[in-house]
Formats: sequence, structure tokens, C-alpha cells
Amino acid sequence: MKINYLLFLVLLLLTPVSVVAQTKNIDQSIDLDIKFKHNNNSVYLKRRYLINQQKNIKDLSSQQLDKVAKIIENHYLNKKNIADLPTQFTLQESIKIQNIFLRLLMLKSGKIIGYKAGLTNKKIQTRFNTNQPVLGSLLEKMLLPSGTTISPEFGAIPMLEGDLIVRVKNEDINQAKTAEEVLQSLDTVIPFLELPDLMYAKNVQLNKEMLIAINVGARLGIIGQAIALEATKEWYNRLNNIQVIITDQSGQKLAKGNSKALLGDPLKVVLWIKNQLQSQGKSLQKGDLLSLGSITPLIPVKAGQTISANYIGLNKNSQIQISVHFDD
Repeated sequence: MKINYLLFLVLLLLTPVSVVAQTKNIDQSIDLDIKFKHNNNSVYLKRRYLINQQKNIKDLSSQQLDKVAKIIENHYLNKKNIADLPTQFTLQESIKIQNIFLRLLMLKSGKIIGYKAGLTNKKIQTRFNTNQPVLGSLLEKMLLPSGTTISPEFGAIPMLEGDLIVRVKNEDINQAKTAEEVLQSLDTVIPFLELPDLMYAKNVQLNKEMLIAINVGARLGIIGQAIALEATKEWYNRLNNIQVIITDQSGQKLAKGNSKALLGDPLKVVLWIKNQLQSQGKSLQKGDLLSLGSITPLIPVKAGQTISANYIGLNKNSQIQISVHFDD
């Protein structure tokens, strides 16, 4: 009888512990939901993630992914850095978040006019611990003419890099299998100073999924005159040997690079963009502008600077220069 009594006590003690623990978890989830409705989104997401370390963002619902995208949009529009989003995005989730973010952004920045490849430079891939590029979209109000004056605080984390844009000539590009076939479906090349915004606070360790979620940092860019190109061996070689030198108003060299840094061949970047879009059920269209990535290292910008990019080898007869001035 004594043994049965002890067993009963053991069972009685074990049962409440399980119930209490379960109830506590439920209460925490309810409290978080209430806090989300009354406080800002980022507080909810961060606390949800910290309380349940085993719960990845992959477990979030479509509604919660919408809220993540809205947080990103809010930071983007207010030019505030992001310090408190969960970091465990899967690749597919980051693409979904980017698509939602783009739909919100298009209300202010216009329609999609092309795409941008990021992490096409091996040195920059190392920084993000990946060996693959990432894809974002260009919106029509993002591109500004050479000589434009803008605020040095154009984004949360304003940066600058030498880049290159090519334009799609026709939809035959969607059947291209080689770099040479890609060249046949391009009609112009455009010097491009990209002004990306990495958005995340400096203490946040970035990965490629986080970069995809913010549309690969697309914010603004400075474009020069379009140069007609042809599907010739000479143009193929020229595209693979463009030197870009970034200088300030005093002539001081800030950065330099070669177009060969773009996956070893800029046209391979175009092929990658085409393949990546097709994997998402999309395709390139005539007139699409394609930003090929970082020819030079990323550099910060300062008030009062006039930064120029000199493109050597793009034009046979002379070097091409584009510039941007940052307000004092």
C-alpha cells in the first residue's frame, strides 16, 4: 500500500510539471501576439525568436512573412538600419520576402525595369560566406543621370561601387546557353555607379539570404550614356577587359577593378540572371536592364564629395566618365 502511495505521489508530481510547462509556453505565445499588436513589429519578431531558439523563421506563416517585409519597407522608407530581424531565412523564404517588399516598394519607386545581380565578385562572396550570386530587381525611379546631386544619407547604410549595365535586345536571350549566345541578345552597355543600401546595422552578421530579403540592397544608381554593342569577338573581348577607377574631386583614387571580376566573364552574369529568373518561373523581356555587380570594392560616401567613375576600355577611342555629387 505504501508503494502504491509513493507511485501516486510521483505521478502527481510529474503531471503538474508537464501541464505547467505546456501552459507557460502557450501563455508566452499569446503574450507575444498581444505585444505584436500593440508594439512595433520588430520587437515581436525578435522576442519570438529569442524565446524559442528552435523555431526558425521557416516556421513563420505567410502572414508573418508579410510582416517581415513590411518591417523592411518601413526601415527602407525611413532610412533606418535594421538591427533586430531573425537571421535564419531559407533561400525560398528570402525570395518570398523580397517579392512582398518589392510589391510594397513599387507603389513609390515605380515598376520593375530590370534586375541586378549581387555577389558576382569572388572577393565580396567571401564576405558573405557564399560562392553563389544573388538576384534583386531594379525599379524605374532608382536610376539617375550622371552629374546628379543627392544627399550622402540616401540610405541607412549608403555605399558606392563601380558597376555595369547591359540591355536586353530580344527574348531570344531566354534560350541562350553560352556567353556568346547571350551577347547576340544584348544591344547596349551602360556605365553604372551603383549606390546600394545594405540596410543592416554594422553589428549584424550578414548572409546571402538576408541580402536577398532586402532586394540585394538596391537603392539608387548613376547611369551614363548607353553605348551600342554588337555580337562580335571584339565586343566580347572588350566587355571582359574594362577597367573602372573611382576617384574623388581631388583626383584621389578610392577604388578600382576590372570587369573580369564579374564571375570571370560579365556575360556569364547575364546567363546566371536568365537561369535564376527561369528557376522562379520568370523570363527576361526586351528592354530589361541588367546590373552585373561589383567591379570595384564597396566604398562609403561622404558629404561634399564628388565621385567619378572612369571606364577604360569600354569605348575604343576614349575613356568614359560618370559622376555623382553628395550634398554638404
